Amino acid sequence: MTPELEPQNENAFAKLRQFARKRPAAERCEMCSRELVAEHEHLVEPASHKLICSCGACAILFDGRSGSKFKRVPRSVLFLQDFQMKESQWESLMVPIEMAFFFNSSPHGRVIALYPSPAGPIESLLPLDTWNDITQVNPVLHKMDADVVALLANRVGAARGSRPAEYYLVPIDECYKLVGLIRTHWRGLSGGTEVWRELAEFFGGLKKRAGALREVSNA
Repeated sequence: MTPELEPQNENAFAKLRQFARKRPAAERCEMCSRELVAEHEHLVEPASHKLICSCGACAILFDGRSGSKFKRVPRSVLFLQDFQMKESQWESLMVPIEMAFFFNSSPHGRVIALYPSPAGPIESLLPLDTWNDITQVNPVLHKMDADVVALLANRVGAARGSRPAEYYLVPIDECYKLVGLIRTHWRGLSGGTEVWRELAEFFGGLKKRAGALREVSNA
């Protein structure tokens, strides 16, 4: 005969069952259904800009393959310390805020400019002449692999006079991660303190990753 549980033990088991029901399901590779770690790889579908969560084994199958439906998103981050952009050039890009990312779209055959908003990414019309001028001064932009690498510009601090503008070459999934942070944490008209704290941590993490990469390269 099974002894009856004391009320306090019964409550404890009830809480454990409730926690187990609420625990989120682990992310899985969308190719093979293998369980993924928190920091996993991504593939991108250039035709739709859709990101696919992937394990390393599946991601490597699409590394450098031309004509494939998906492309493997790289992991390296490059901080462009000597990047040059005039205020007049930024204004001519017609981005209404001080943050945006730019990438070469192979299906469209042109550079696409997107900026984050509380409603998601919004496309801005990009004058080709201005972009060509910026590329000519910053030849590092030729390293932007189509569809998977983007120029990420953070000029918020410069606009406020608190810190210089920052420019990075980043994996495209980091740009959509930034969009997700703003959508999730934005409150009211100015965003609220939480979203700005999240953005500071995001860009701080990018700079740390770029610095670690530079140290390894110089070793």
